[in-house]
Amino acid sequence: MYCKKVLPLILAMLAISVIVNGQVTTSSLSGFVKNSEGSVLIGSTIQLTHTPTGSIFRTSSSKDGKFDLVNLTPGGPYTIEVTNIGYATFSETIGSLPLGEITRFDAVLSTSSTTLGGVTVAAARGPNARKKTGASTSISKEQIAALPTLSRSLQDYTRLTPQANGNSFGGASNRFNNITIDGAVNNDVFGLSGSGTPGGQAATTPISLDAIQEIQVVLAPYDVSYGNFTGAGVNAVTRSGTNKMEGSVYYFLRNQNTIGKDPLSRAKSTTFSDKQYGLRFGGPIIKNKLFFFLNGELARRTAPTLFNAGEKNALLTTAEAQELADTLQGRYQYNVGNFNVVNAETQSDKVFGRLDWNISEKTPFNSSS
Repeated sequence: MYCKKVLPLILAMLAISVIVNGQVTTSSLSGFVKNSEGSVLIGSTIQLTHTPTGSIFRTSSSKDGKFDLVNLTPGGPYTIEVTNIGYATFSETIGSLPLGEITRFDAVLSTSSTTLGGVTVAAARGPNARKKTGASTSISKEQIAALPTLSRSLQDYTRLTPQANGNSFGGASNRFNNITIDGAVNNDVFGLSGSGTPGGQAATTPISLDAIQEIQVVLAPYDVSYGNFTGAGVNAVTRSGTNKMEGSVYYFLRNQNTIGKDPLSRAKSTTFSDKQYGLRFGGPIIKNKLFFFLNGELARRTAPTLFNAGEKNALLTTAEAQELADTLQGRYQYNVGNFNVVNAETQSDKVFGRLDWNISEKTPFNSSS
């Protein structure tokens, strides 16, 4: 009986995970196959392997020697092999494929029977290595791990966009942005949060930064796969498991020494505290086939309130607040409570899970919740 009730819920969650993928959550690779004389090669077989998961993508070059590989997992590294009858196998390693971008990669096949050695591509191949659909910025997993962050939120990294001013892009209000995680919309629907994400008013985030793999910010793109914004599209994808079992345990702390003085009283706070601690781990369930990723995080924040009665620029003096409290208590028997400084506490618990299944070369599947 219990299984009959739970199974429909699981199927519904998986279906929703597929339906909501309206924004771009993948990468693409495009290029030409030529011989050493510069002539295009028709019918060449291109095989691209995602090294961490063993996922394989295949295609063939068209009559003009061009090939396109779409719906690729962002990041890398990848190994590409190009074969054609009468030519030596071309093999190279591509370091990373940026989220939402088309990476240009050309293969030159030699008629020599000598096997070409593997080469690691660490930089872009030529001036047109990436085909962008407008102004955009990509923040890789390596950048997220290396760059400092104050709040451990997406906003600490979207500011790397040259057109950004805080959460505003190109001078537009943050209410005109569209924030998606794995294609699912994560906007503050009331438009009250400065960060533009759910939980922003409580100084928390909708997802742990440790669960994010890559972030992309697009402005005014000319691509129909982007939409629902006139400011910027902030597109993030989450980590997935690989053939290697790995994880981490982390602890992040900020105290009163990491913040400035009270803007009104100019006094230094003695009660501010922001703690985040959690863990993540992922790996294979079936090698090259089925993978999992899990992340859990607890956040505890304590901060004193501002504009309290009697403070500079406050609406009421201490005497006025006390008079109002006495009136409500005597006339309506209503206790207003404390109107002095209060240490506001915020607690945020996050749990994230993702399942990736390589059903076949043509039908990869992922579900996150």
